[in-house]
Amino acid sequence: MKEELFGELSVIGMRGSEDFVAQVDSYLQEWRRHDQEGSYLIQTSCPRFGSGEGKGVIHQSLRGNDVYIFADVFNHGVTYDMYGMTVPMSPDEHFADLKRIIGAIEGKARRISVIMPMLYEGRQHKRSGRESLDCALALQELVNFGVTNLVTFDAHDPRVQNAIPLSGFENVRTSYQMIKALLNTYDDIRIDPDSLMIISPDEGGMAKCMYYSSVMGIDLGMFYKRRDYSKIVGGKNPIVAHEYLGRDVKDKDVIIVDDMISSGDSVIDVASQLKEKGAKRIFVFASFGLFCNGLERMDEAYEQGIFTKIFTTNLIYRTPEPLSREWYREVNMCKYIAYIIDTLNHDQTISHLLDQSKKIHLCLDKYARKHENLLK
Repeated sequence: MKEELFGELSVIGMRGSEDFVAQVDSYLQEWRRHDQEGSYLIQTSCPRFGSGEGKGVIHQSLRGNDVYIFADVFNHGVTYDMYGMTVPMSPDEHFADLKRIIGAIEGKARRISVIMPMLYEGRQHKRSGRESLDCALALQELVNFGVTNLVTFDAHDPRVQNAIPLSGFENVRTSYQMIKALLNTYDDIRIDPDSLMIISPDEGGMAKCMYYSSVMGIDLGMFYKRRDYSKIVGGKNPIVAHEYLGRDVKDKDVIIVDDMISSGDSVIDVASQLKEKGAKRIFVFASFGLFCNGLERMDEAYEQGIFTKIFTTNLIYRTPEPLSREWYREVNMCKYIAYIIDTLNHDQTISHLLDQSKKIHLCLDKYARKHENLLK
C-alpha cells in the first residue's frame, strides 16, 4: 500500500461506541506504527443541559484532517438526565448529536466520512401515502453538513442512496464474516444443494439471499408476507401470514438471512414453518440484533428446537444478555472497519473489500478440504 495519506487520520466514536472504536484504533495503530505514535481517536463530548438540550464539543483541532465518525444511532444503552429523569437516547437524539459533532468541526477538516452501521431511518425509505421520507432527508442533511462519504452495512434498501447521487454511499455486506463464523462454529455442515438452502424471510431480502445462494452454490427459497392493510400496529400493517415459495427443505440445513431481528416474531414464524416442512438445523444470519421485545420468545423458540443458532454482528449496541445465551453467536466486525478506514485514508479504492466473493470461495474451499480430511 502506498504511503501517501489523504490527510492526517482522525477517528471519532460517538457516545456508546467507545469499546468498538477502541478495537478499531488498536488495529490501526498496529498496522501504521510508521505514521505516528499513539491513538488515532479524537476526544469529543455532547453534554446536555437540564432541559435536555445539548451541544457538541471537540477537544482538539481537526484542521486539514481526514475524519471518520463512527455513529451507532441505535444505542439505547446511552442515557442522559432531563428534568431530573434518566432518559435513554433514541435514534433521533443520536442523529442530532452526530450533527452537533460535525458542526463543531466547523468545516475545518479536509474530509468527513460517517460510518453508520445501521442506517438511520433505513426502514422509512419509501413513501406509500402521505408519509415522510426520513432516510432520504437524513442523508441529504448529512451531505449539506459537509459529509463526503457514508458507509453503512446491509442497508434495508440500498436504493435510498439515490437521494444523494453525487456523494459517496457504500453499502457493505457482512456475508463473508457470517459464513466464516458459521463454518468456524460447526464442522459438519455440507455445502451442496442437497444438504443446505438459503431462505429469505420476505421479498425485500431476496437480493442479499441471491448473493449467498450464488457464491455458495446452493438453492434459494423465500417467504412473502401477507399483511392486513386495514390496520396499523406499531407503525406498520401487521403480518397475517408468511407464505413459502421454493424447493423442498426436508432433511436440509437452512440459513435464514435478514438484515435485522427486531421483535423476533417474523424469524420465529418463518423458522417454525420450515421446521414443519422437515428442515433439520436452522441458522439465522442477521446483521443487526435489536431484540426490541427482549429475549424471552427467542429463548422459548430455542428450547422448542425451532432454530439452532443466531449470528449477529457487534456493529450496533447489544445488551449483555444475548452473550450468555447458547443460541447466540456474535460476529466481530472491528477489523473489517479498520481495513475500510485505513484504505480510504490512503485514498485507495475499497472495491476489493466490498466484493467478498473471492474471500468467500477461499473460505469455502478451505472448509471443504478440512471436511475431506475429517472424513478420511
